[in-house]
Amino acid sequence: MIDLHMHTSCSDGQFMPEETIRMAWEAGVTTAAVTDHDTTAGVAAAEKAAKHYGLQLFSGIEISTQGAAELHMLGYGIDPDDPKLLAFCRDFQVQRKARAVRMVAYLEQCGAPVTLEEVRQCNDGRCSGRPHFARTLVEKGFADSVQDAFARYLTTPEFYAHVERQKPLPENAIAVIRHAGGVAVLAHPYLLYLEQSQLDALLTKLQASGLQGIEAYYSRHTPAQTQCYLRLAKQHGLIVTCGSDFHGPAVKPDIAIGTGICGNLCVESREIPEALSKKIAIARKTRGETAKF
Repeated sequence: MIDLHMHTSCSDGQFMPEETIRMAWEAGVTTAAVTDHDTTAGVAAAEKAAKHYGLQLFSGIEISTQGAAELHMLGYGIDPDDPKLLAFCRDFQVQRKARAVRMVAYLEQCGAPVTLEEVRQCNDGRCSGRPHFARTLVEKGFADSVQDAFARYLTTPEFYAHVERQKPLPENAIAVIRHAGGVAVLAHPYLLYLEQSQLDALLTKLQASGLQGIEAYYSRHTPAQTQCYLRLAKQHGLIVTCGSDFHGPAVKPDIAIGTGICGNLCVESREIPEALSKKIAIARKTRGETAKF
């Protein structure tokens, strides 16, 4: 069973990398990847745990970008210690810290006051993101659930206009992934809310910058969407990946490692990790040759 999209406490997940890998092994996952948001901090610990449990593990990251809409780029097979990738991630951390201060002021104006100290209790003192604020809002009674907190406060037009940080272009994310010897894959395409023709055009554009895959199998994709993304992958010569987007029950209670939502994922295929491994091998040989900022 394959799960190439999992988050740990190094970004906005609930569990430490070692715990996440253990849970994946217990769930029957045999091929995995930890893809924390804008950081590679959990890769080494995940690799050590994967070796202990005998799991195939791809190093990974998920980079938030902004084009016509927010778009997330997965990077697989990356060197977690690549200097340009680490500098890229440090910039994100600086921006997140500044945004956290703005979020505190924004939430107070919304009548839902929280402190940074309260938020940091949800992420072991690490740099705080929206899910950590959402969990704090739930704990303080300002929202019924993490999803409710996002809907009420953290995905509103006012939030995006006055609080949200500036994000890089997807082409820049692809470039930094390729510079680190990795393979760039478009995450959860359904969240772009594009018609098939629009997504087709976007894939063509991103391929010109080095995109090599699409996350066709995903917890929230409908069967029709999955088939659409599989067709587009074949049409464009892209590899396909599979991911649950597991964060933990405190963040995304309906998503389980490996199986997704009520067992709707459960992808068993050697073709997916084999195709990804081949792309990574090529990416490492040509590392940095076409990656430009």
